[in-house]
Amino acid sequence: MNKLKITLKKSRIGVKHKHLAILDGLGLRKVGKTVIKDNDPRIRGMVKKVLYLLDLQEIND
Repeated sequence: MNKLKITLKKSRIGVKHKHLAILDGLGLRKVGKTVIKDNDPRIRGMVKKVLYLLDLQEIND
């Protein structure tokens, strides 16, 4: 299964509360933090909402 490498590239300051909750759900709390998640519809939906804050890469297993 493919995975996503998600990095927080912009600050969380001034972001909507719902977007902060999404970032918390992804495990992104600090700028520069990177997480690897499964590429499934739930994660894709979360990423789509806050894409303007993230750097996204697909990783093939």
